[in-house]
Amino acid sequence: MQCNVGGIDRLLRVIVGVALIAMVFVGPKTPWGWIGLIPLITAIVGFCPAYALIGFGTCKQEGK
Repeated sequence: MQCNVGGIDRLLRVIVGVALIAMVFVGPKTPWGWIGLIPLITAIVGFCPAYALIGFGTCKQEGK
């Protein structure tokens, strides 16, 4: 897997992921908040399968 998620993109994914997961415990307390694991995991790993499908990436590629 090649990195396709850049620094700012990772930060935004972590913020959105944590906010969605927080909805499970506070606020509307809906189980749909667990969908926040997806942006959180993609931020940690640095790879987004959706980006790979469309050929997009925000990670700076070294050597180009």
